[in-house]
Amino acid sequence: MFCHLRPVRRLCPGKIFPYWFLYSRALSGAEAVNALRPFYFAVHPDFFGQHPREREVNENSLKRLSAYLENLQKPGFKSLKPTQLMFYVRETDQNSSDGQEHFSTSRFRAVKFTLHTRDLLSTVLYILNSCSLSIEHIQSLNTNVHSQPLKEAKRISDRPIKWDKSYYSFTGFKDPDEDPEQVWRMETTLTSWLDNNGKSAVKKLKNSLPLRKELDRLKDELSHQLQLSDIRWQRSWGIAHRCSQLHSLGRLAQQNLESLKNAKGCTIIFTDRSGMSAVGHVMLGTMDVHHHWTKLFERLPSYFDLQRRLMLLEDQISYLLGGIQVVYIEELQPVLTLEEYYSLLDVFYNRLLKSRIPFHPRSLRGLQMILNSDRYAPSLHELGHFNIPILCDPANLQWFILTKAQQARENMKRKEELKDIENELMQASTKKFSLEKFYKEPSVSSIQMVDCCKRLLEQSLPYLQGMHLCISHFYSVMQDGDLCIPWNWKNGEAIK
Repeated sequence: MFCHLRPVRRLCPGKIFPYWFLYSRALSGAEAVNALRPFYFAVHPDFFGQHPREREVNENSLKRLSAYLENLQKPGFKSLKPTQLMFYVRETDQNSSDGQEHFSTSRFRAVKFTLHTRDLLSTVLYILNSCSLSIEHIQSLNTNVHSQPLKEAKRISDRPIKWDKSYYSFTGFKDPDEDPEQVWRMETTLTSWLDNNGKSAVKKLKNSLPLRKELDRLKDELSHQLQLSDIRWQRSWGIAHRCSQLHSLGRLAQQNLESLKNAKGCTIIFTDRSGMSAVGHVMLGTMDVHHHWTKLFERLPSYFDLQRRLMLLEDQISYLLGGIQVVYIEELQPVLTLEEYYSLLDVFYNRLLKSRIPFHPRSLRGLQMILNSDRYAPSLHELGHFNIPILCDPANLQWFILTKAQQARENMKRKEELKDIENELMQASTKKFSLEKFYKEPSVSSIQMVDCCKRLLEQSLPYLQGMHLCISHFYSVMQDGDLCIPWNWKNGEAIK
C-alpha cells in the first residue's frame, strides 16, 4: 500500500478551467453527478474494504460534499462557507496493457482541497482537477458550448468505453462480457470466504493480543488519571495506531496535567480534527500536534459555556414545537463541531420565533427531531425521528409534524422492540459461536442486524470460535484479525 499526502493547492481559474468553460451553460444536478462519476469511482468507500480508516474518511467527506452540492442548487443561495475536504483517491495503473484506465485496489493517495465555488460546473471541474482526474468528458455534457471552441477542440473518440471490472461491481450495471452462469458460481459465500480467510484472521488476532492488552492498560490508566468518562475512536484505526495515540496523550498529561484536568467527566474521541463535538465530546485531531491539543484543553471552560447555551436553545425550540425533543444522532448525521451545531440551532430558532407556529404545549412530548442543513422538505425516518431542514417553511412544518405524529410514535415503539430483539439475537450468536467480541458498524440498521443474526444462528461456523466478528457491508480481515462480513451475506446453497 502506498499513500502520499498531497498539500492543499491554490489554483488560479486559468489553470483549473479549460478554454470552453467560458462558453458553457450551467450543469443540472443530474449532470453534475454524472460528470463526477470518475471521481466517485476513485474514492467510493466500497473500494476501501481493506483500509477501514481511509474508507471512513471518504464516507464522511462524501456526506459533506453532498451537502455542499445540494446547497449550490437551492434557489436564492448567496454564498457558501469554504468547505475543506480530504479524500483518499485510488491511483490509476499507468502500465495497463490494454490502454484503458484501471484503478489500483492497493495504492492510493490523500488529497486535500477547499471548495469555495458558486456553481455546479466550476465545482465539478475543481474537484476533478484537484484529484488529477480527466475533465474531457464534461465538454460533451455542455451541448450549448460556443461553436468556435468546438471546432478547435480535439475530437473525442466515439468508440465504446471498456470499463474496469470493478466498475460493474460498484454500480450494479450488467457487464456485457460476463457470463451470468459463471457469476452465479463465483459469487462469494460466507462459508467459502471463511474457509479462505479464517486461518489468516486467527493468526492476525493471535499476534494482536499483546497490543490489545497494552491498549486496555493505557486506556484504563489515562481514564483514571484524567477522570474521563470514556476514550473512543471515530475511525477504525488499528490497535498499534490507537496505542500510539494514547501514548501521545499520556506524554501530554505528563507535561501539562493541569490543562488536561479540564476534561474531567468528558469523553475523549480521537478523530480527524480537534474541537468539541455537537454532543459535547472532546475531539483530538490525530494530525494535530501537542500544541493544538493543549490549546483545546485550555479552552474547554468556554466550550462548556457554549454547551450550556446550546442545551438552552434546544429547550426553547422544544417549547415552541409542542415539547418535541431536539436530538443529535451521531450515527446518522454528519460530524459537526459544537459551534457548527449551535449555529444551525440558532438559525432555526430565530425562524421559529418569527413565525410563531401554534402548537399545543406538550402535545408532541415523547417525539424526537434532528436538524439538517442539506434537505429541502421535512421527512419522517423509519426509526421514528423527524428530519427537519433548518430553512423549512413553518406552515409546511406544522402540517407535516401533526399529520405524521402518530406514525412517528409507532416507528419509535417499533425501534425499541427491534433493538431488544437485536440485543437478544446478538447475545445468542455470541454464545453459540463462542465469539470473543461481536459488534456492528453504525451504518448497519437494527432491521439488517436482526436479519443477519437470524440467518447466522441457522449455520454451523466453527471458524468463528474465539474471533472478533463485525457485521458490515463488505468482507474483510482487519489488520488485527477482526472478521468483517456483510449483513446480507450469501450462504452455500446459492452455489450450483
